[in-house]
Amino acid sequence: MKILTGLISSLTLLSLNVVALSQVQAQTPETGFEFQKVPVTLLGNGCPAGTAEGILNGDTLSITFSDFAALASPPKVVSKSCNLRIGLNVPSGVNVQIIKALYNGFADVPKGGSADLNVKIFFQGKEVPTLNNPNRKFGAGFSDTWSKDVDIALGTINACKKPVSSIFGINTNLTVRARDIAKDQETQIRIDTIDATIGPVLFQLKFAFTPC
Repeated sequence: MKILTGLISSLTLLSLNVVALSQVQAQTPETGFEFQKVPVTLLGNGCPAGTAEGILNGDTLSITFSDFAALASPPKVVSKSCNLRIGLNVPSGVNVQIIKALYNGFADVPKGGSADLNVKIFFQGKEVPTLNNPNRKFGAGFSDTWSKDVDIALGTINACKKPVSSIFGINTNLTVRARDIAKDQETQIRIDTIDATIGPVLFQLKFAFTPC
């Protein structure tokens, strides 16, 4: 009887371990990108060419480059643009979907000034719709940090049978107005670093993976 009871207990414990293992496996992402660097091209008067780098790891593409900001003293209006083009090769055997764009920064707008952030996301040369507003306007008196977590509505990249080469784009425009601010003040807006562990990461793209 003791032997039978011990056997049942052992089988029960084994069953629980198998269930727990199955749950862990079910919660594990199907796959992810291997750590690698990807090509990034910069265009615009706000980001010097040749300063960008893309770091792809797991479900995240981090874009690093030097500070991106716009500043204006009275009575100027200043606009700075930075357009990124990122080459991404999706290996065969997986479905990939871009789901988020992340970026943050700081704005300081004196009385009489204003500032605008405008962002457009592209895939294969076409603008991608977003589920929430990627842009923001900053009125007089705003002086604080800001952040954006933008959900992206883009179909799945099907690389089940063969690799897919793709190009993502992020066009950003910062505009500051100082026409009516005090002479000793300045209107400014900038995009700040999200993650400094691998360099000054100014943008991140997040991906989801599904099995073929």
